[in-house]
Amino acid sequence: MSAGDHTTSDREHMARALQLAERGLCTADPNPCVGCIIVKDGKVVGEGWHQFAGEAHAEVNALAAAGKAAQGAVAYVTLEPCCHVGRTGACTEALHAAGISRVVFAVDDPNPKVAGKGAEWLRQQGIEVSSDLLAEQSAALNAGFWSRMQRKRPRVVSKLATSLDGRTALANGDSHWITGTEARRDVQRLRACSSAVLTGVATVLADNPSLNVRAPEYEDCKQPLRVILDSKLRTPTRAKTLSLPGKVLILTVSDAPEKSAALTAAGAEVVVLGAEHGRVSLTAVLALLAEREINTVLVEAGAILNGGFLQQGLLDEVVVYQAAHVLGGNSHGMFALDELKDMSQRPSLALNEVRRVGADLRLSYRVLPAQ
Repeated sequence: MSAGDHTTSDREHMARALQLAERGLCTADPNPCVGCIIVKDGKVVGEGWHQFAGEAHAEVNALAAAGKAAQGAVAYVTLEPCCHVGRTGACTEALHAAGISRVVFAVDDPNPKVAGKGAEWLRQQGIEVSSDLLAEQSAALNAGFWSRMQRKRPRVVSKLATSLDGRTALANGDSHWITGTEARRDVQRLRACSSAVLTGVATVLADNPSLNVRAPEYEDCKQPLRVILDSKLRTPTRAKTLSLPGKVLILTVSDAPEKSAALTAAGAEVVVLGAEHGRVSLTAVLALLAEREINTVLVEAGAILNGGFLQQGLLDEVVVYQAAHVLGGNSHGMFALDELKDMSQRPSLALNEVRRVGADLRLSYRVLPAQ
């Protein structure tokens, strides 16, 4: 059944399932966010969503809520039901065992372990299956998971706090605070919904950032992996981020056993990667993070690192918190790029969203592919 063959009721139920899926945005990682509702005779008899990796999937939670009413009912799921056994059982088998007569899912699972196999197994059991309903919305909800499965690298988002003239810090490096408290609170949500927060050693030395999630409303969220790119292992063993709960990964090109041992003793994991122009290879960084099931990387760094991700075509989104003041021409910029010889070489972005956050603006841009 194609998207055009679905009824208005089907669309309404899938929209509700997507609302449920959103509840797992900051907790389901590294799994995708999935919502499910069970409908019997036009009435919703069970709802569920995937909350934490290793725990029950959305379908199982919805079936538990529905109980015996699931017999002969319709299941609406925002992602193709899984058909393999991982940390939990196969959702396809749970749906079949509960007596579900029809399954409607939004979009095929990009995971090659599923990728159409779940739908085919359900059909073989005599269950009616249809898909391609609010598929774009479901895929967008799990953009990082899609990136890891299809491109073998995480989705990369750069967060920048800037003045009206696009400056991120004074010439002396002072950047506290460019934006207001509401914008900084919004950044906590960005971190909570990211698999990893990445910065460079220059930012660690200049700002000594925590890079963790501190807002009490996200206390149930898993702390993102904190990643520092440090080619020469200059990270101080007393850096604030090393003293906080959660994992810190330092990526370097330096084979310096004494420095590495000291940082390891301070609580970090140190990994040596390949180099590009004397710095850690960004493509190698993303490949390693994908292997570690990192879906979305939030970059909170300076102009050199941001420029590197942008110029190499590795940046997917830019989120700018813009304050209504001016810092002047000698202050730090957002992206350090190689000199452009022609206007056609400009990296292009498309504006996704603009909204007010306290006294500041929050602008979200999608990075467009190079022409």
